[in-house]
Amino acid sequence: MDTYSISGACPVCAETMYISRLTCPHCGSSLEGVFEVRPSSSADAGHFGRLARLDSSQLEFVEVFLRCRGVIKNVEDMLGISYPTVKARLAEVLETMGLASDDGSPVAESRRARREILADLSAGRISIDEAHQLLAQTQIADAAESHLPDVRE
Repeated sequence: MDTYSISGACPVCAETMYISRLTCPHCGSSLEGVFEVRPSSSADAGHFGRLARLDSSQLEFVEVFLRCRGVIKNVEDMLGISYPTVKARLAEVLETMGLASDDGSPVAESRRARREILADLSAGRISIDEAHQLLAQTQIADAAESHLPDVRE
């Protein structure tokens, strides 16, 4: 049986197309109906591809983002948009693809805490010793949260 790849968008009106027949290439059984390309797990995502969920403007943004190797300043320049707009469009693409944002994750919180410590050091609000101590504390907290051994020397 020949198989063909599809983009997921109607070539006439560009709306999302639906799969109406599924066939098993091994036994020949088939199932008819209207099926949306919505993988039930991340393992299934590779079967149809998360990129198939994106519309043409989102795909264009992803292409520019990849060409720029993820350097937001370059994306800003290529598209003529601001940093917040790049971040918003990236968040929209990730949401459409079904990839959760990590803004509330412990890793993101830890990064945010380290950035704040370094900003305080840079602004002169804390000393180098205080920054070192605070950074060490965040590292210990990270190890405790992830159940990793303490990596202090």
